[in-house]
Amino acid sequence: PVWKPFTVPLISLCDGDTEKQIKIVCYDYDNDGGHDFIGEFQTSVDTMCKDGSVVEFECINPKKQKKKRSYKNSGIIIVKSCKITRDYSFLDYILGGCQLMFTVGIDFTASNGNPRDPTSLHYINPMGTNEYLSAIWAVGQIIQDYDTDKMFPALGFGAQLPPDWKVSHEFAINFNPTNPFCLGKCIYSGLKASP
Repeated sequence: PVWKPFTVPLISLCDGDTEKQIKIVCYDYDNDGGHDFIGEFQTSVDTMCKDGSVVEFECINPKKQKKKRSYKNSGIIIVKSCKITRDYSFLDYILGGCQLMFTVGIDFTASNGNPRDPTSLHYINPMGTNEYLSAIWAVGQIIQDYDTDKMFPALGFGAQLPPDWKVSHEFAINFNPTNPFCLGKCIYSGLKASP
């Protein structure tokens, strides 16, 4: 038979040790669940992935091997392709020098409710922050450590801006469209100023 390619996490296969010996066991599948043992062999991930080339292994049935002197094998298992691919973590990217850019978008549309209404999530509380500002602040505090200049583009949408008071669907919170970057304090001020 020819098996379809499949993926196995390296940690599940060999505890992440590519030199560790693993046992490959081959069965003849039966629909009734009574699968027939064909044979087995031992190898390592390093051996299977050797130079990306095709590798062959004799599939041995130990019982047949003991009974018959003329027994050679129960077949050959051919590994046509074996490769290790790495899934990089967030930390891997950061350690590799990846810079993050945190961009803030503030919704000034009326659909969010009146920011002067204490029941609105957008409520501008003179005594503290609302839910949205708390979330932006919490994420920003972490992300800023992975940004060299700690300046963030902050954009707003849905506000009526001077001088013509037309609704703008994108504008820089600092009103500088060529350089919308600002410190966290600027974002806080922009949120506090929302109508």
